[in-house]
Amino acid sequence: MIQDDEPVFKRSKWGTNRYYYNPHNPVGLALIIISLAFAATMLILMANRAGPFKPPAEHPHWSPPPTGYSWPPAAGAPAPGPLTPSAPHTPSP
Repeated sequence: MIQDDEPVFKRSKWGTNRYYYNPHNPVGLALIIISLAFAATMLILMANRAGPFKPPAEHPHWSPPPTGYSWPPAAGAPAPGPLTPSAPHTPSP
């Protein structure tokens, strides 16, 4: 029989300081049912590897971006590189 004047939590009688949901209180009974439904949902999601337990998507292998020139250059085309030296190199004494 469910009574409204029962506490939501009751102290365990096994010699510990733990509490448990009281099924004789409507709120305690609702908490028991919600806890069981949540645990069952999480177990099903883990078994199916869905939701937050879904593995990350496979990333495609890296490929370099296309370049604006081909190598070796075509006959008569300038080779890529520095256009002009910025300053002549002089060795320091």
